[in-house]
Amino acid sequence: MIEMNQAMNRHRTPRNRSRRGITLIEMLVVLTIIALFAALVAPKMLSKGDTARVTAARAQINAFGTALGAYKLDTGLYPSNELGLQGLRTRPQGLTQWQGPYLPQDIPVDPWGHPYVYKYPGEHGDEPDIISYGADGQPGGEGIMADIVSWKAQ
Repeated sequence: MIEMNQAMNRHRTPRNRSRRGITLIEMLVVLTIIALFAALVAPKMLSKGDTARVTAARAQINAFGTALGAYKLDTGLYPSNELGLQGLRTRPQGLTQWQGPYLPQDIPVDPWGHPYVYKYPGEHGDEPDIISYGADGQPGGEGIMADIVSWKAQ
């Protein structure tokens, strides 16, 4: 009887071993589900990054506007085009009323790595124009390529 039980166990063992592994079909199903999930979720996550960059550029432009206002209160004028935003960090020669630095850190580039454009006198009122040309770094555009400007509340 013991021999018969051993013989039966030998025949059952290969079937049990094959059931413990993952088949190729199961693996392909799992990979397909992961690929579908990534295809649906990734574009939405990437668009959030673009929105965050636009928001960051607007916040930086607003911070420049506040610092430029303090600069003008102290000195009576805005920095020249030649001096640009750097006038918020370093004292211009011959300007004794300067009480800066008006920004705590160096002038940052925009969230896409391009320098901000500073124009004074501005073309849109009495204050300087500050512009980020967006993701493409070129004037104009739509979406994330659109300009982010100081004279429009966006």
